[in-house]
Amino acid sequence: MNSKLLWFVVGWAATMSALSAAETESSKALVQMKALTGNWSGTFQWTGGRTDSGSMNATYYVTGNGSAVVENLITGSTPVMTSVYHLDGRDLRMTHFCGAQNQPRLKARRIDLDHGAIDFDFVDATNLRSPDAAHVHGLEIRLSDPNHLTLTFLFQNGSVESREEINLKRTEAEPS
Repeated sequence: MNSKLLWFVVGWAATMSALSAAETESSKALVQMKALTGNWSGTFQWTGGRTDSGSMNATYYVTGNGSAVVENLITGSTPVMTSVYHLDGRDLRMTHFCGAQNQPRLKARRIDLDHGAIDFDFVDATNLRSPDAAHVHGLEIRLSDPNHLTLTFLFQNGSVESREEINLKRTEAEPS
């Protein structure tokens, strides 16, 4: 084998290894999200520019031939928000179908699976009337154990920020 070809092969292998490592955290995070499949119940609490609290249920299921996780957040018997988590290359992404009738798209900026943490930042949104219109601009997920989950949605409405913390406990897992 000539030396140029050898260096090409070594460089290609190193690049592929680095890309695989970058994809691994997002892929592992999506696997953890898939493990949420089932029914959950709990509470929500608003702080900041908005104050409110109450009961909330959630359902999680896998779709897209295993490529996406759907989260339905439900108050009463009405789904009020739906989020879809999926990979986009080496990134973990989320599209949020909001009660404010817009669709923020977020990207995981921090994945720390040893501590059950996945944090998402705002990328852009569809159907956003103006940059100051109310919308989700961040999400913090905390997977404390297989049966307890905390979601904290960060909402922006003009210069006013609100946080909605949702604490959920698994009530029923989906059959495998």
